[in-house]
Amino acid sequence: MAVGGAEISLLLMTSIVVAVGLCKRLIRRRLYLDHRLCTVLMELLSTFQICACTNELCLLANVEPKPHVALSLTYGFTVLHGLTLAGSTCNPCGTLQALWSRAIPLKMGGLEIAAQFVAAVLARVFTRCTWSLGVAESHYGALSQGCGNPMQTTVMQAFCIELLFSAVFQLTLLRAERVNPKYRVHLLALLITMLVYAGGNLTGAVFNPALALSLHPHCFYEKFLSYSLVYWVAPSLGTILVAFIWGQILPRIS
Repeated sequence: MAVGGAEISLLLMTSIVVAVGLCKRLIRRRLYLDHRLCTVLMELLSTFQICACTNELCLLANVEPKPHVALSLTYGFTVLHGLTLAGSTCNPCGTLQALWSRAIPLKMGGLEIAAQFVAAVLARVFTRCTWSLGVAESHYGALSQGCGNPMQTTVMQAFCIELLFSAVFQLTLLRAERVNPKYRVHLLALLITMLVYAGGNLTGAVFNPALALSLHPHCFYEKFLSYSLVYWVAPSLGTILVAFIWGQILPRIS
């Protein structure tokens, strides 16, 4: 990608973050009395920001020097998301964790997960519309690309990788609950960057079902069974495993 293309992508991602922040502020002012609707809309907007920015960020994966630029941007935007989206999970696995621990009611959890998947689809539609404008040269190639085959290994190995990464991430979230927020956001960003570096070339290191759908809709359409197994079932299973150990096993042995 040309330098100008990279600058356009960075400007677009920054614009998304600013626009989502303004929308969230407006919603808080207008719907502060309707807590349920406000929470669902916040989750939708936050997940939209994650998915839309990540769709654009993927176009910067080949910027030289590789992989330093891509990893630096991954870390930087993860910190930005952590600072601007505090209070939202943006991940069905995070909501599943809250449901398992009974931190939120079942109906509320279902609404949040639905909002996350709706946001993933909306982010993909938004991205396609943005790319169709042809502002950057890289957008033309991305627009015509079908399934990018993010799985560069067997389905079983990919399943294990996504399960492991999801378990590690959810466990870190639980362990970091008492860490100062200004340090926690950097800790989680560093972990995500390390996981992307370790498994990005094998599965993409997504461990977020909604984000996976937004990034690879063509793959889900063409190979639904294998992709749903790797990118939906595996992260969810990793989350449930961590939640069970954290809530049932550790209290008994501590």
